[in-house]
Amino acid sequence: MTASPGLDSQPASGGGASGNRWLVLVIVCLAYFVVALDATVVNVALPSIERELGMTPAALQWVVNAYALVFGGFLLLGGRLADLVGRKTVFIAGVVLFTVASALSGLATSAEVLTIGRGLQGLGGALIAPSALSILTTAFNDPSERTKALGVWSAIGAGGSAFGLLIGGLLTGLLSWHWIFFINVPFGVTALVLAMRAVSNSREELPHRSFDLAGALTVTGGLVLLVWTLSNAQAWGWTSPVVLGLLGLGVALLVAFAVIESRSKFPLMRLSVLRIRTLAVANATLIFLTSGIFTMFFFSALYLQGILGYGPIKGGLAFLPAAMGVMVGATVADALTRKIGHVVTGAGGLGLATVGMLLLSRITAQSTYAADLLPGLLCLSIGLGIAFVPITFLATSGVPEADSGLASGIYQTVQQIGGAIGLAVLAVLAANRTEEALGGPSPLPLPDAQVAGFNVAFVGGAVLLAVGAVVFAALLRKRHVAPLVAEAEAARAVDGKPADGKATDGEATDGEPAVRETRAGESA
Repeated sequence: MTASPGLDSQPASGGGASGNRWLVLVIVCLAYFVVALDATVVNVALPSIERELGMTPAALQWVVNAYALVFGGFLLLGGRLADLVGRKTVFIAGVVLFTVASALSGLATSAEVLTIGRGLQGLGGALIAPSALSILTTAFNDPSERTKALGVWSAIGAGGSAFGLLIGGLLTGLLSWHWIFFINVPFGVTALVLAMRAVSNSREELPHRSFDLAGALTVTGGLVLLVWTLSNAQAWGWTSPVVLGLLGLGVALLVAFAVIESRSKFPLMRLSVLRIRTLAVANATLIFLTSGIFTMFFFSALYLQGILGYGPIKGGLAFLPAAMGVMVGATVADALTRKIGHVVTGAGGLGLATVGMLLLSRITAQSTYAADLLPGLLCLSIGLGIAFVPITFLATSGVPEADSGLASGIYQTVQQIGGAIGLAVLAVLAANRTEEALGGPSPLPLPDAQVAGFNVAFVGGAVLLAVGAVVFAALLRKRHVAPLVAEAEAARAVDGKPADGKATDGEATDGEPAVRETRAGESA
């Protein structure tokens, strides 16, 4: 990546002195862990929240949806703001907002205050996630170090969701649901203090600071409408006028956004970035990967609590092996990408995750956790951890440093939208199968009918993961990835470190011409 000077005369690497980059990694991962944690931490606490605040089921769902809705809708805007305003500035603003919103949620004594607090948490997370990833990718130029850093990032992101269920169960069972929010405050304060001292404020160097208001309004409105509608489509009915109308409006706003960006002199999102082959394929694959993660957590949690009768603490502890599996997979991916390349590693990880999902599809109402659920969870989580690392690398590399926040925003947005779409579709298939099992000529008992629905969802998740593996392997070759490694090696040499000339995907680096070709867009 071409370095551009930071705002405070520090290197634009985002990490200040090179020796601080590992501290920068700790800081951004600490903040991102809390953001990932809060996507799932409330799940096992919902019954306690419902009882204490007297919430209706319709109001209760907004404890989850308010966070996902605002988080998914504002990610792209947060990523671009990081490029224009300053990555450190946006990161700190997000940490402050998220920490204050967490305290507000913990102190909530009404459904309205809790819902507002969760929405503000989502907005803070939408500022933290893309700016943090942008800081990380600009701090690590060396390809080997960047792969290791992205391995940690991937493990934190995927593992944070699993730990959210664990920590949510423990805090709710041992203290109260309020502490699932209060626990964020010391983490936020720590990340804030460290970031103020160790992170440099790099941003895109432009002769202008024009802000694309029309683009920001249309893309944010379109994404918010899509996430909101998909979150409620099953309850409202997929073919209802409300769902079809809102989906149509959301798509129309996104089309309007594309038209505005193609004509804008200073667009919020340069559409040319989507012509970079590695970025486009990685993000397309990410849609299928996140569908698998959402499916695993959602239906496994329903099975543990609804079928096996696990309480909050036991249910949370049951996901600890899955969290560890993701971390193991991400650690293994570092060595695999150097040995067999990013493409084979990513496709292989998705293949392993597919096997894990198929194992989960074999559970019954009479199954046990250790013998039947755990093997699938381990296989699936390790595979997802392996796949996350090369996909994250390709989705955030090959772009000028000025667009690193934008690439990070796209990556995070695709995660949310892909997961929401996949889960919404699979939830409908599961519900339909359960209804058939209950009302057929030989109706099944309720637990068996519910598990029959879960099985369909897991099979659907396996299909999505398998499609992701095929897309990744079919549309990418070693020659597409090699220029990204060459670019990183060139940047490393500029920073005063000798480039080792090793391309992790089996191709010799071709030098600067290959770098320019990648930036122009690696087309099919």
